[in-house]
Amino acid sequence: MLASLFSTLGPWSWWIFGIVLLAAELLAPGVFLVWIGLAAIIIGALSLLLWEAAFWAWQLQLVLFAGLAIVLAFAGRRFYSDKGESDQPLLNRRGESLVGRTATLHEPIREGRGRIHLDDTWWPVIGPDLPAGTRVRVISAEGRDVRVEAA
Repeated sequence: MLASLFSTLGPWSWWIFGIVLLAAELLAPGVFLVWIGLAAIIIGALSLLLWEAAFWAWQLQLVLFAGLAIVLAFAGRRFYSDKGESDQPLLNRRGESLVGRTATLHEPIREGRGRIHLDDTWWPVIGPDLPAGTRVRVISAEGRDVRVEAA
């Protein structure tokens, strides 16, 4: 059945298959079917050139298609992979974004715990015992707490 399909459609069967895969990528995006569709179109282009050659059997075409699809999928993954940090690396790490900032203690730090107000949030702080009103600098973030020292 597969051999008769290849002989009936000729090299255009690869083009049709490639276009169907590219259309399927539009319906279910994931940037995966693009590479398989591209491999089918490349095999179709080779088939246009080599269709009459004795060695260009449908079995060889399938093997080359499978190999090319794998190579293109890995190359595409490498090309489109995440290339480094975001332009806002602390976007979802709010406590870490406070490191280096200074604030005034709202509550004194007693037994290592206190509170400051930065931006629109009250932050629990950890640090040396200090009276209320002291300027402190945030030196690190530890979960929801920030560690401070006298500024």
